[in-house]
Amino acid sequence: MVCKLARARKAPRDLVMRAQMIELSWSGLRVPGIAAELGCSPKTVRCWLHRFNRSGVEGLEDLGGQGRKRRITEIERSRIIALVRTPPPGRLTVQPGGDLAAADQSGAPEWTLDALAAVARGMGIEVSRSQVRRILLAEGVRWRRTRSWTRSKDPDFAGKGRGSSSSTPARPTTRRSSVPTSSGR
Repeated sequence: MVCKLARARKAPRDLVMRAQMIELSWSGLRVPGIAAELGCSPKTVRCWLHRFNRSGVEGLEDLGGQGRKRRITEIERSRIIALVRTPPPGRLTVQPGGDLAAADQSGAPEWTLDALAAVARGMGIEVSRSQVRRILLAEGVRWRRTRSWTRSKDPDFAGKGRGSSSSTPARPTTRRSSVPTSSGR
């Protein structure tokens, strides 16, 4: 299996090189010779020989879980997503007396990425505006309301209906001539 992998043309380059290290070791070449042959450091050769001895051919594969870990937990992500479903702190609501008032006069009347990030930071979640955007896009969550002028709470309101037709027909497309018309050349 290792010999076949060492000569493979369609396998990942790193995996082929690691298999070549094992094959050269089996042929009796020492670590400095293998490193010189493959153009890598002796420390790299030792590392992969030890991993192969411990785990076999599977030890030559890259380990999963590499890369940067998430800065916020899944619970914090869920709290940010749930935040979009709540009314913004500055949204005007009709009070029992018929007056309009907002829960927080200085708060945003509509959810924006900046407003969501600020409220999340107020909840103790260290998150930036761009990170809030990535979280909401990944979950397919809309954070904007539809435009206020497109809807009405008036029960007698009737929408505009179908869009109007164009007053002039579209210009027909004509095929351009391939012959150059510039006579000065």
